[in-house]
Amino acid sequence: MVNCGQVLKIHSDFYYVNFENNIIECKLREVLKKQQKRVVVGDFVEFEDEKIQKILERKNYIPRPAVSNIDQMVVVSAVKEPALDFIQLNRYICFAKYYKIPVKLCFNKSDLSYDDEIIDRVFSIYEPLGYDIIFTSALENDNIDEFEELLKGKTSALCGNSGVGKSSLINAINPDLHLRTKTVSDKTERGTHTTRHCEIVKASDDIRIVDTPGFSNLRFDFMLPLEISNLFVEFEKYKGLCKYSDCLHMHEDGCAVLENIDSIDDTRYESYISFVEEAKEYKERIKYSGKKEETYSKEHNNKSMAKISARKRQDSRKLSKQKLEKEDIEDETIY
Repeated sequence: MVNCGQVLKIHSDFYYVNFENNIIECKLREVLKKQQKRVVVGDFVEFEDEKIQKILERKNYIPRPAVSNIDQMVVVSAVKEPALDFIQLNRYICFAKYYKIPVKLCFNKSDLSYDDEIIDRVFSIYEPLGYDIIFTSALENDNIDEFEELLKGKTSALCGNSGVGKSSLINAINPDLHLRTKTVSDKTERGTHTTRHCEIVKASDDIRIVDTPGFSNLRFDFMLPLEISNLFVEFEKYKGLCKYSDCLHMHEDGCAVLENIDSIDDTRYESYISFVEEAKEYKERIKYSGKKEETYSKEHNNKSMAKISARKRQDSRKLSKQKLEKEDIEDETIY
């Protein structure tokens, strides 16, 4: 009997699928491996006899870290220890916007800051852009109820630098989970990774959290420079108003963004420039290379089948030709 469930965790070659509140340990069918179909945490799959047969259509998908079908991304930053990194914060926000995933902003460790200036600045930058903001302290249990309300009824991916308190916040909601936590290094002022793999954690009956090993290596070296401005909300009102259609809003004449640069926060514009430079690396990389990729599956009679690669097809034709030539020689020898 074919059943449907969601992959909560992957370890080695085993896929742990939630089916009617029971965890089923499954393996992947060989045909999916041949098709190079990748199952990730969050995927809804069909399985039979503890074998995953099919990956159902995804609502969304993030390739790094690999996770699918999430309702929102909650960007967790520390007010202090480690110091608030606005460029990294903007990186997460733009990343969520690229994948069309709603984003919420959580600033943890508010108990460590007695300076309202940083809090005021956060609100002045991100509230006008339409982002929901919450300040919490997992240590002091401040605003944990509000944080829990933010997560209710959703599958949420928590992202942020190591040491900002993602695991501590989850433990504050449900202490029985006992997720590993570590303090920030005094020497580097950075946290150390405590989450070792991607997993959907059930924090309560209606709260599911994707606990990931961090998004610290994100770079925008997978898209073109002209696309970066689409990730910044404050640029939208100037779209189409620049003198040149390929304006990068950096130093061009007649740039509507530069003419209104005083209305854009310095850290936001600095982030934009940084992301454009990363995208230029991608543009240079694909400049002289083709983008066609070999597919590994095909549809036949409404069934997904493994597709033979072009190289293997060619090898097969050569072998067939050699076989025919051999048969001709043998025939000639007989006569």
